[in-house]
Amino acid sequence: MKTRLPTHIFDLPVHELRRGYRSDTYFWREKVALEKANLHPGVLMQVFQKRHAIVAGIDEAIAILSVASGRYRDYPEAYNLFDEFVDLKKRAREVYMKDRAEYERIMRRKLDLHEEMDSLWVDGFADLTIDALHDGDEIAPWETVMHIRGDASLFAHLETIYLGVLARRTRVATNVRRVVEVANGKNVLFFPARFDHWAVQGGDGYAAQIGGAYGVSTDAQGEWWGAKGAGTVPHALIAATGGNTVEAVRVFGDAYPSVNLVALVDFDNDCVGTAMECARALGDRLWAVRLDTSENLVDQSIQPMMGAFKPTGVIPELVYNVRNALDREGFKHIRIIASGGFNPERIAYFEERRTPVDMYGVGSYFFHGTYDFTADIVEVDGQPCAKAGRRRIDNTRMARVTSG
Repeated sequence: MKTRLPTHIFDLPVHELRRGYRSDTYFWREKVALEKANLHPGVLMQVFQKRHAIVAGIDEAIAILSVASGRYRDYPEAYNLFDEFVDLKKRAREVYMKDRAEYERIMRRKLDLHEEMDSLWVDGFADLTIDALHDGDEIAPWETVMHIRGDASLFAHLETIYLGVLARRTRVATNVRRVVEVANGKNVLFFPARFDHWAVQGGDGYAAQIGGAYGVSTDAQGEWWGAKGAGTVPHALIAATGGNTVEAVRVFGDAYPSVNLVALVDFDNDCVGTAMECARALGDRLWAVRLDTSENLVDQSIQPMMGAFKPTGVIPELVYNVRNALDREGFKHIRIIASGGFNPERIAYFEERRTPVDMYGVGSYFFHGTYDFTADIVEVDGQPCAKAGRRRIDNTRMARVTSG
Protein backbone atom coordinates (compact mmCIF):
# COMPACT_ATOMS: atom_id res chain seq x y z
CA MET A 1 0.00 0.00 0.00
CA LYS A 2 1.31 3.44 -0.92
CA THR A 3 1.73 5.84 1.97
CA ARG A 4 0.78 9.50 1.89
CA LEU A 5 2.79 12.44 3.18
CA PRO A 6 1.70 13.56 6.67
CA THR A 7 -0.15 16.85 6.95
CA HIS A 8 2.56 18.65 8.91
CA ILE A 9 5.03 18.38 6.01
CA PHE A 10 3.20 21.07 4.06
CA ASP A 11 3.45 23.91 6.59
CA LEU A 12 -0.03 25.10 5.66
CA PRO A 13 -1.36 28.55 6.68
CA VAL A 14 -4.23 26.90 8.51
CA HIS A 15 -6.18 29.97 9.65
CA GLU A 16 -5.87 31.64 6.26
CA LEU A 17 -7.30 28.53 4.61
CA ARG A 18 -10.16 28.22 7.08
CA ARG A 19 -11.13 31.86 6.67
CA GLY A 20 -11.02 31.72 2.85
CA TYR A 21 -8.28 34.34 2.77
CA ARG A 22 -6.51 32.60 -0.13
CA SER A 23 -9.65 31.38 -1.88
CA ASP A 24 -11.62 32.93 -4.70
CA THR A 25 -14.12 35.10 -2.89
CA TYR A 26 -17.16 33.51 -4.48
CA PHE A 27 -16.28 30.13 -2.97
CA TRP A 28 -16.14 31.66 0.51
CA ARG A 29 -19.45 33.39 -0.13
CA GLU A 30 -20.92 30.08 -1.31
CA LYS A 31 -19.95 28.50 2.00
CA VAL A 32 -21.40 31.31 4.08
CA ALA A 33 -24.57 31.48 2.01
CA LEU A 34 -25.20 27.77 2.50
CA GLU A 35 -24.72 28.04 6.23
CA LYS A 36 -26.90 31.12 6.61
CA ALA A 37 -29.68 29.35 4.71
CA ASN A 38 -29.15 26.24 6.85
CA LEU A 39 -28.50 24.22 3.70
CA HIS A 40 -26.23 21.23 4.10
CA PRO A 41 -26.44 19.22 0.88
CA GLY A 42 -24.56 15.96 0.76
CA VAL A 43 -22.55 16.29 -2.44
CA LEU A 44 -20.08 14.31 -4.49
CA MET A 45 -17.31 16.61 -5.74
CA GLN A 46 -15.31 15.17 -8.64
CA VAL A 47 -11.82 16.38 -9.56
CA PHE A 48 -10.12 15.80 -12.93
CA GLN A 49 -8.03 17.38 -15.68
CA LYS A 50 -7.90 16.96 -19.45
CA ARG A 51 -4.38 15.81 -20.41
CA HIS A 52 -2.10 12.82 -20.06
CA ALA A 53 -0.06 13.62 -16.97
CA ILE A 54 1.74 12.46 -13.86
CA VAL A 55 -0.50 13.57 -11.03
CA ALA A 56 1.05 15.27 -8.01
CA GLY A 57 -0.36 17.40 -5.23
CA ILE A 58 -2.88 14.77 -4.12
CA ASP A 59 -1.40 14.43 -0.62
CA GLU A 60 -1.20 18.20 -0.26
CA ALA A 61 -4.83 18.60 -1.36
CA ILE A 62 -5.89 16.03 1.23
CA ALA A 63 -3.89 17.87 3.88
CA ILE A 64 -5.68 21.11 2.99
CA LEU A 65 -9.05 19.43 3.36
CA SER A 66 -7.98 17.86 6.65
CA VAL A 67 -7.02 21.11 8.38
CA ALA A 68 -9.55 23.51 6.85
CA SER A 69 -12.82 21.65 6.32
CA GLY A 70 -15.39 22.77 8.86
CA ARG A 71 -17.08 25.90 10.13
CA TYR A 72 -16.86 28.62 12.75
CA ARG A 73 -19.10 28.63 15.82
CA ASP A 74 -19.23 32.43 15.80
CA TYR A 75 -18.49 34.06 12.45
CA PRO A 76 -18.40 37.74 13.57
CA GLU A 77 -15.94 36.87 16.33
CA ALA A 78 -13.85 34.76 13.95
CA TYR A 79 -13.73 37.64 11.47
CA ASN A 80 -12.53 40.05 14.15
CA LEU A 81 -9.83 37.69 15.38
CA PHE A 82 -8.63 36.91 11.89
CA ASP A 83 -8.46 40.57 10.89
CA GLU A 84 -6.30 41.22 13.94
CA PHE A 85 -4.17 38.20 13.03
CA VAL A 86 -3.51 39.55 9.51
CA ASP A 87 -2.74 43.03 10.83
CA LEU A 88 -0.25 41.55 13.28
CA LYS A 89 1.45 39.61 10.50
CA LYS A 90 2.03 42.85 8.64
CA ARG A 91 3.09 44.67 11.79
CA ALA A 92 5.56 41.93 12.70
CA ARG A 93 7.32 42.30 9.34
CA GLU A 94 7.50 46.04 9.87
CA VAL A 95 9.09 45.97 13.33
CA TYR A 96 11.24 42.82 13.05
CA MET A 97 14.50 44.73 12.45
CA LYS A 98 13.51 47.84 14.38
CA ASP A 99 11.87 47.00 17.70
CA ARG A 100 12.61 43.59 19.17
CA ALA A 101 10.41 44.05 22.21
CA GLU A 102 7.42 45.00 20.06
CA TYR A 103 8.09 42.08 17.75
CA GLU A 104 8.07 39.64 20.66
CA ARG A 105 4.85 41.15 22.00
CA ILE A 106 3.24 40.68 18.59
CA MET A 107 4.37 37.07 18.37
CA ARG A 108 2.91 36.31 21.81
CA ARG A 109 -0.38 37.86 20.78
CA LYS A 110 -0.37 35.85 17.55
CA LEU A 111 -0.03 32.66 19.58
CA ASP A 112 -3.02 33.71 21.67
CA LEU A 113 -4.98 34.38 18.48
CA HIS A 114 -4.13 30.91 17.16
CA GLU A 115 -5.69 29.39 20.25
CA GLU A 116 -8.73 31.66 20.18
CA MET A 117 -9.42 30.96 16.51
CA ASP A 118 -8.90 27.23 17.04
CA SER A 119 -11.48 27.33 19.83
CA LEU A 120 -14.04 28.78 17.41
CA TRP A 121 -13.42 26.16 14.72
CA VAL A 122 -15.59 23.06 14.37
CA ASP A 123 -13.65 20.42 12.45
CA GLY A 124 -15.51 18.88 9.53
CA PHE A 125 -12.92 16.61 7.97
CA ALA A 126 -14.13 13.57 9.89
CA ASP A 127 -17.51 14.01 8.20
CA LEU A 128 -16.02 13.82 4.69
CA THR A 129 -15.26 10.70 2.67
CA ILE A 130 -12.40 11.01 0.21
CA ASP A 131 -11.18 8.63 -2.47
CA ALA A 132 -8.08 9.66 -4.39
CA LEU A 133 -5.22 8.54 -6.56
CA HIS A 134 -1.65 8.74 -5.26
CA ASP A 135 1.07 11.20 -6.14
CA GLY A 136 3.04 9.80 -9.06
CA ASP A 137 0.14 7.97 -10.70
CA GLU A 138 -0.05 8.34 -14.46
CA ILE A 139 -3.44 9.67 -15.52
CA ALA A 140 -5.40 9.87 -18.76
CA PRO A 141 -7.43 12.87 -19.96
CA TRP A 142 -10.67 13.27 -18.02
CA GLU A 143 -9.69 10.58 -15.53
CA THR A 144 -11.06 11.24 -12.06
CA VAL A 145 -8.28 11.81 -9.54
CA MET A 146 -10.38 12.52 -6.45
CA HIS A 147 -13.92 12.19 -5.09
CA ILE A 148 -14.95 14.23 -2.05
CA ARG A 149 -18.25 13.30 -0.41
CA GLY A 150 -19.95 15.26 2.33
CA ASP A 151 -21.73 18.43 3.36
CA ALA A 152 -20.84 21.04 0.72
CA SER A 153 -20.74 23.83 3.31
CA LEU A 154 -17.79 22.14 5.07
CA PHE A 155 -15.35 22.43 2.16
CA ALA A 156 -16.82 24.71 -0.53
CA HIS A 157 -14.29 27.44 0.32
CA LEU A 158 -11.28 25.20 -0.42
CA GLU A 159 -11.82 24.55 -4.14
CA THR A 160 -9.40 27.28 -5.24
CA ILE A 161 -6.68 25.94 -2.99
CA TYR A 162 -6.68 22.25 -3.79
CA LEU A 163 -7.17 22.81 -7.53
CA GLY A 164 -4.25 25.23 -7.62
CA VAL A 165 -2.03 22.79 -5.75
CA LEU A 166 -2.90 19.95 -8.12
CA ALA A 167 -2.29 22.10 -11.20
CA ARG A 168 1.12 23.31 -10.06
CA ARG A 169 2.48 20.03 -8.75
CA THR A 170 1.18 18.02 -11.71
CA ARG A 171 2.75 20.41 -14.20
CA VAL A 172 6.16 20.07 -12.59
CA ALA A 173 5.96 16.30 -12.09
CA THR A 174 4.79 15.71 -15.66
CA ASN A 175 7.47 17.90 -17.21
CA VAL A 176 10.17 16.24 -15.13
CA ARG A 177 8.92 12.79 -16.16
CA ARG A 178 9.03 13.77 -19.84
CA VAL A 179 12.65 14.80 -19.48
CA VAL A 180 13.57 11.70 -17.51
CA GLU A 181 11.98 9.42 -20.09
CA VAL A 182 14.12 10.74 -22.96
CA ALA A 183 17.34 10.89 -20.96
CA ASN A 184 17.94 7.13 -21.30
CA GLY A 185 18.61 6.54 -17.63
CA LYS A 186 20.93 9.51 -17.23
CA ASN A 187 20.33 11.63 -14.17
CA VAL A 188 18.26 14.79 -14.52
CA LEU A 189 19.00 17.71 -12.20
CA PHE A 190 16.13 20.03 -11.22
CA PHE A 191 17.52 23.56 -11.68
CA PRO A 192 14.55 25.97 -12.11
CA ALA A 193 14.60 27.83 -8.79
CA ARG A 194 15.79 31.10 -10.31
CA PHE A 195 12.86 31.16 -12.73
CA ASP A 196 10.04 31.38 -10.21
CA HIS A 197 9.06 32.68 -6.81
CA TRP A 198 11.04 31.32 -3.84
CA ALA A 199 7.90 30.40 -1.90
CA VAL A 200 7.01 27.52 -4.24
CA GLN A 201 10.27 25.62 -3.88
CA GLY A 202 9.20 22.99 -1.36
CA GLY A 203 6.29 21.69 -3.36
CA ASP A 204 8.10 22.03 -6.68
CA GLY A 205 11.03 19.99 -5.42
CA TYR A 206 8.71 17.28 -4.16
CA ALA A 207 6.88 17.20 -7.51
CA ALA A 208 10.25 16.94 -9.25
CA GLN A 209 11.11 13.91 -7.12
CA ILE A 210 7.74 12.38 -8.02
CA GLY A 211 8.62 12.92 -11.68
CA GLY A 212 12.00 11.23 -11.28
CA ALA A 213 14.53 14.03 -10.86
CA TYR A 214 17.89 12.96 -9.43
CA GLY A 215 18.70 16.13 -7.52
CA VAL A 216 17.59 19.64 -6.67
CA SER A 217 19.43 22.94 -6.36
CA THR A 218 18.06 24.28 -3.06
CA ASP A 219 17.58 22.76 0.37
CA ALA A 220 13.97 23.95 0.35
CA GLN A 221 13.25 21.91 -2.78
CA GLY A 222 14.35 18.78 -0.95
CA GLU A 223 12.67 19.51 2.39
CA TRP A 224 9.55 17.40 1.87
CA TRP A 225 11.46 14.29 0.86
CA GLY A 226 14.66 14.61 2.87
CA ALA A 227 17.14 15.75 0.19
CA LYS A 228 19.68 18.56 0.18
CA GLY A 229 20.44 21.03 -2.57
CA ALA A 230 23.45 20.43 -4.80
CA GLY A 231 25.22 22.48 -7.42
CA THR A 232 28.37 23.55 -9.20
CA VAL A 233 30.79 26.40 -8.78
CA PRO A 234 28.79 29.43 -9.98
CA HIS A 235 29.91 31.97 -12.56
CA ALA A 236 29.78 34.64 -9.86
CA LEU A 237 32.47 32.89 -7.80
CA ILE A 238 34.69 32.62 -10.86
CA ALA A 239 34.28 36.33 -11.47
CA ALA A 240 34.92 37.08 -7.78
CA THR A 241 38.25 35.25 -7.98
CA GLY A 242 39.39 37.37 -10.91
CA GLY A 243 38.00 35.16 -13.65
CA ASN A 244 40.23 32.23 -12.69
CA THR A 245 38.08 29.09 -12.90
CA VAL A 246 40.70 26.79 -11.40
CA GLU A 247 41.13 29.07 -8.40
CA ALA A 248 37.37 29.37 -7.95
CA VAL A 249 36.97 25.59 -8.02
CA ARG A 250 39.82 25.15 -5.56
CA VAL A 251 38.33 27.76 -3.17
CA PHE A 252 34.94 26.08 -3.44
CA GLY A 253 36.41 22.64 -2.84
CA ASP A 254 38.37 23.78 0.19
CA ALA A 255 35.23 25.27 1.72
CA TYR A 256 33.14 22.14 1.02
CA PRO A 257 35.49 19.14 1.02
CA SER A 258 32.72 16.56 1.35
CA VAL A 259 30.73 17.85 -1.65
CA ASN A 260 31.12 16.38 -5.14
CA LEU A 261 33.27 19.01 -6.83
CA VAL A 262 31.87 20.21 -10.15
CA ALA A 263 33.64 22.84 -12.25
CA LEU A 264 31.64 25.20 -14.45
CA VAL A 265 33.96 25.49 -17.46
CA ASP A 266 32.42 27.96 -19.94
CA PHE A 267 33.46 31.23 -18.25
CA ASP A 268 36.15 31.94 -20.89
CA ASN A 269 34.16 30.33 -23.73
CA ASP A 270 36.82 27.61 -23.88
CA CYS A 271 35.23 24.53 -22.35
CA VAL A 272 37.95 22.15 -23.49
CA GLY A 273 40.81 24.32 -22.29
CA THR A 274 39.18 25.18 -18.97
CA ALA A 275 38.08 21.60 -18.31
CA MET A 276 41.62 20.40 -18.85
CA GLU A 277 43.08 23.08 -16.58
CA CYS A 278 40.71 22.05 -13.80
CA ALA A 279 41.36 18.34 -14.35
CA ARG A 280 45.13 18.76 -14.26
CA ALA A 281 45.02 20.96 -11.18
CA LEU A 282 42.51 18.93 -9.18
CA GLY A 283 42.88 15.38 -10.46
CA ASP A 284 40.78 12.81 -8.62
CA ARG A 285 39.20 15.57 -6.51
CA LEU A 286 37.25 16.82 -9.55
CA TRP A 287 33.98 14.91 -9.86
CA ALA A 288 32.51 16.55 -12.98
CA VAL A 289 32.60 19.50 -15.33
CA ARG A 290 29.50 21.39 -16.37
CA LEU A 291 29.02 22.92 -19.82
CA ASP A 292 26.69 25.92 -19.90
CA THR A 293 27.76 27.89 -22.98
CA SER A 294 25.38 30.69 -23.97
CA GLU A 295 23.11 30.00 -26.92
CA ASN A 296 24.58 33.12 -28.55
CA LEU A 297 28.23 31.99 -28.35
CA VAL A 298 30.40 29.53 -30.27
CA ASP A 299 32.91 27.76 -28.02
CA GLN A 300 36.55 28.09 -29.08
CA SER A 301 36.86 24.37 -29.77
CA ILE A 302 33.90 24.51 -32.16
CA GLN A 303 35.08 27.44 -34.26
CA PRO A 304 37.45 25.36 -36.47
CA MET A 305 34.64 22.84 -37.08
CA MET A 306 31.95 25.27 -38.22
CA GLY A 307 30.03 24.85 -41.44
CA ALA A 308 27.85 21.75 -41.22
CA PHE A 309 25.84 22.26 -38.02
CA LYS A 310 24.44 24.95 -35.75
CA PRO A 311 27.51 25.90 -33.71
CA THR A 312 26.13 27.93 -30.81
CA GLY A 313 25.59 26.94 -27.20
CA VAL A 314 26.04 23.50 -25.68
CA ILE A 315 25.92 21.09 -28.63
CA PRO A 316 26.88 17.42 -29.04
CA GLU A 317 30.08 18.35 -30.84
CA LEU A 318 31.19 20.42 -27.85
CA VAL A 319 30.48 17.58 -25.43
CA TYR A 320 32.49 15.18 -27.60
CA ASN A 321 35.39 17.66 -27.72
CA VAL A 322 35.48 17.88 -23.92
CA ARG A 323 35.05 14.13 -23.42
CA ASN A 324 37.79 13.26 -25.88
CA ALA A 325 40.21 15.77 -24.35
CA LEU A 326 39.62 14.44 -20.83
CA ASP A 327 39.97 10.82 -21.92
CA ARG A 328 43.21 11.42 -23.79
CA GLU A 329 44.90 12.49 -20.57
CA GLY A 330 43.42 9.76 -18.40
CA PHE A 331 40.59 11.72 -16.78
CA LYS A 332 37.87 9.24 -17.66
CA HIS A 333 36.44 9.48 -14.14
CA ILE A 334 35.34 13.08 -14.68
CA ARG A 335 31.69 13.29 -15.61
CA ILE A 336 30.09 15.81 -17.95
CA ILE A 337 26.94 17.76 -17.00
CA ALA A 338 25.16 19.68 -19.77
CA SER A 339 22.85 22.59 -19.02
CA GLY A 340 21.37 25.65 -20.65
CA GLY A 341 17.98 25.60 -22.37
CA PHE A 342 17.39 21.85 -22.29
CA ASN A 343 13.95 20.33 -22.89
CA PRO A 344 12.76 16.85 -23.97
CA GLU A 345 13.29 17.51 -27.67
CA ARG A 346 16.83 18.75 -27.21
CA ILE A 347 17.76 15.91 -24.85
CA ALA A 348 16.30 13.38 -27.29
CA TYR A 349 18.51 14.89 -30.02
CA PHE A 350 21.58 14.55 -27.79
CA GLU A 351 20.69 10.94 -27.00
CA GLU A 352 20.13 10.08 -30.67
CA ARG A 353 23.67 11.33 -31.29
CA ARG A 354 24.95 9.17 -28.40
CA THR A 355 26.37 12.32 -26.85
CA PRO A 356 28.58 11.43 -23.86
CA VAL A 357 26.61 13.49 -21.34
CA ASP A 358 26.37 11.96 -17.85
CA MET A 359 23.74 14.31 -16.44
CA TYR A 360 21.38 16.98 -17.73
CA GLY A 361 20.63 20.14 -15.80
CA VAL A 362 17.20 21.48 -16.74
CA GLY A 363 15.60 24.73 -15.62
CA SER A 364 12.74 26.81 -16.94
CA TYR A 365 11.25 24.05 -19.11
CA PHE A 366 9.82 22.44 -15.97
CA PHE A 367 7.35 25.32 -15.64
CA HIS A 368 6.04 25.15 -19.21
CA GLY A 369 2.50 24.18 -20.12
CA THR A 370 -0.74 24.00 -18.17
CA TYR A 371 -2.45 21.16 -16.33
CA ASP A 372 -5.58 22.87 -15.08
CA PHE A 373 -7.81 20.83 -12.79
CA THR A 374 -11.57 21.16 -12.51
CA ALA A 375 -13.90 20.26 -9.65
CA ASP A 376 -17.60 19.63 -10.26
CA ILE A 377 -20.44 18.58 -8.03
CA VAL A 378 -21.90 15.57 -9.85
CA GLU A 379 -24.34 14.29 -7.19
CA VAL A 380 -26.49 15.95 -4.53
CA ASP A 381 -28.01 13.85 -1.75
CA GLY A 382 -27.28 10.70 -3.72
CA GLN A 383 -28.93 11.85 -6.96
CA PRO A 384 -27.18 12.89 -10.21
CA CYS A 385 -26.87 16.66 -10.38
CA ALA A 386 -24.18 18.31 -12.49
CA LYS A 387 -23.66 21.09 -14.99
CA ALA A 388 -24.36 20.16 -18.59
CA GLY A 389 -21.65 17.94 -20.03
CA ARG A 390 -20.46 16.59 -16.68
CA ARG A 391 -21.32 13.32 -14.96
CA ARG A 392 -19.98 11.04 -12.28
CA ILE A 393 -16.98 9.02 -13.47
CA ASP A 394 -15.73 6.39 -11.06
CA ASN A 395 -12.12 5.26 -10.94
CA THR A 396 -11.25 1.93 -9.35
CA ARG A 397 -7.63 3.05 -8.98
CA MET A 398 -8.57 5.59 -6.31
CA ALA A 399 -7.98 4.61 -2.69
CA ARG A 400 -9.99 5.59 0.37
CA VAL A 401 -8.32 8.27 2.48
CA THR A 402 -8.24 7.58 6.20
CA SER A 403 -7.91 10.27 8.84
CA GLY A 404 -5.04 8.39 10.49
